[in-house]
Amino acid sequence: MIRDTLVLVLLAGGTFGCLFMALAVRLVARFARSRPTPDRPAQAVTILKPLHGDEAGLFENLASFCNQDYAGPVQIVFGVASPSDPAIGVVERLRRAFPDKRIELVVDARVAGSNPKVANLINMSRRIAHAIVVIADSDIRVAPDYLSQVVSGLARLGGGAVTCPYYGISAGALWSQLSRLNIDGHFLPGVMVSVRFALSRPCFGSTIALSHNSLNAIGGFEAVADCLADDYALGEALAKRGEPVSVLPYAVGHVCNESSFGELWRHEVRWALTIRSIDPWGYIGTSVTHAFPLAVLALCLGGGLPAGVLALAAIACRAVLLMSIQRGYRLPAHSYWLIPLRDLLSFAVFVAAFFARDVSWKSGRYRLLSEGTLMSERRSPSP
Repeated sequence: MIRDTLVLVLLAGGTFGCLFMALAVRLVARFARSRPTPDRPAQAVTILKPLHGDEAGLFENLASFCNQDYAGPVQIVFGVASPSDPAIGVVERLRRAFPDKRIELVVDARVAGSNPKVANLINMSRRIAHAIVVIADSDIRVAPDYLSQVVSGLARLGGGAVTCPYYGISAGALWSQLSRLNIDGHFLPGVMVSVRFALSRPCFGSTIALSHNSLNAIGGFEAVADCLADDYALGEALAKRGEPVSVLPYAVGHVCNESSFGELWRHEVRWALTIRSIDPWGYIGTSVTHAFPLAVLALCLGGGLPAGVLALAAIACRAVLLMSIQRGYRLPAHSYWLIPLRDLLSFAVFVAAFFARDVSWKSGRYRLLSEGTLMSERRSPSP
């Protein structure tokens, strides 16, 4: 009786997961093709790019921010924590390639809080010269109309901040391809459904654009110095002031740099742990989006033909969803043969995040405390 009930629950969850993917397919075209035409004056902008190491494709990522069709003044501030960081050489190469751009580099080892990225941003923020601030992670690659879209979108709102979802760009290795499948087949559809039905208030490190005044009003980056989900915490701080974050119908590229299973696993568990720390019940609810693993579990428990059919349907739905994203954003073909492995791995990451407490990040290890607060393993919690 218990086994039969469990099989029915798994089959119901897998069916819901297929319906979720079908809904996401319908939303892809609307989301990908609703890019508005920039219609606002080109305001002066400061771009903040925290760096750590010379990751694959870093020069191309950074160069895409220099190669913008934007009429207004642009200051690009890069930051590293160590004078021996190899990213410094990439920035110098960038200066030679774009001598007409205002490119500044901050090398500062001072650490404020437990989040290394935010510590970098705090050190960089002293160089902000313009009224509009755009923050973007180092693994993001953008099109030439990026700044026009982001600044115009922020101007239309008249306050708050804007953020952009992202699709994956594979660096070529198997693990990079699996990472891209996770972004395009799981993350991006989830964002589309969440935004369409106002299920959450996302704020992504891929892009956060806001006014310098708004940043100062929430206490600067210091306000989120100990947060694992620093981007989300920044959005929440703005929302508490009545300045909500809006998701633009414009996606940027995230370069998937994973070169080993261990690197992929640590990265994705950290992502999952971040989401769980933000919204525990919402995270539990995403269990039903793992249609293929749920069908496989039902099959192992004696679900028979219905479970087998559901497993095949789940793979087909995931493939159609990936094809729609590929067409909508004009992306290279996905590695469709990896879908079953990718879905099983995504479910394993989902489960692992319930038990994980330590985070590997930028060559350091951190422990997640209550309410999403990070603590370096080299530090002791305050009594």
